[in-house]
Amino acid sequence: MAGPEVTVVIPTVGRPSLAAALAAIGPGPEVIVVDDRRDARTPLPVPDGVRVLATGGRGPAAARNAGWRAATTPWVVFLDDDVVPAPGWAGALARDLGGLPGHVAGSQGRIRVPLPPGRPPTDEERNTAGLATARWATADMAYRRRALEAVGGFDERFPRAYREDSDLALRVRRAGFTLVRGERVTVHPVRDDGFWASLRRQRGNADDALMRRLHGPGWRAASGAPPGRLSRHVLTTLCGLFAAALTAMGAHRRRAGRAAARIAGLAWLALTAEFAWARIAPGPRTPGEILRMAVTSVLIPPAACAYRLGAEVALRTGGAR
Repeated sequence: MAGPEVTVVIPTVGRPSLAAALAAIGPGPEVIVVDDRRDARTPLPVPDGVRVLATGGRGPAAARNAGWRAATTPWVVFLDDDVVPAPGWAGALARDLGGLPGHVAGSQGRIRVPLPPGRPPTDEERNTAGLATARWATADMAYRRRALEAVGGFDERFPRAYREDSDLALRVRRAGFTLVRGERVTVHPVRDDGFWASLRRQRGNADDALMRRLHGPGWRAASGAPPGRLSRHVLTTLCGLFAAALTAMGAHRRRAGRAAARIAGLAWLALTAEFAWARIAPGPRTPGEILRMAVTSVLIPPAACAYRLGAEVALRTGGAR
């Protein structure tokens, strides 16, 4: 592989997809796998020559930090353990990085998400497909080691694989560096993470609170993140709580209270139905997908509000370094 020396860092929790990612990298770069399982007593099945570090389940930000700090090459490329670099990826990486001027600190790979043919994608598949247009996603992102040193690497207060890459990119750019998009291609297969996957994703609202604290109210525009639905989730949750509170207090027994409870309840129903339909309409509309969207659309607004409120309280009482 012609071009600058590179180390590939892959954090993993032991998913079977790791094997395909390692096999697709090809000869050339050094590879470090960071085992972030809480219980790492069983060795990971990795090829000879791949270095393995263990971080004990401290999250992907801490795992990536351990990986790049163990590397000695001028460039570090972060890959996820569920992607598959396209054929010729190592050579394309060398061409992407070779000759970049010193002010360019990062090069993002092009993420391709193959969607099932013959039908519209599900909500989960559309969420994965968003990686194709995401900016600076560490599914395939190369950084100069000196840029990582300059900003201190990933912020380990981001405990999930969510927003930690955007935070790093914003800090690198604020330090005076430039980020570019390369030509190499990495494939991110879609997968079904189960009935409750969209509900579990609401934990990311806590990371959004940290992003706002660190980068101000314009962080979404600065990082290329799409607009969120938190304001609608807050309104939906308040309507539901108001209707439930009026009913619990017996206010529905009086005409005024009954009217207020009815209005609040209908508003909650309308907002919930709008949210569910916004998720159902572009999908395959199978019975299973409709059921999943209907159930989770009821639960997502209060879950999103709870995670965001908890994070805001924690930031105000504990502060942000």
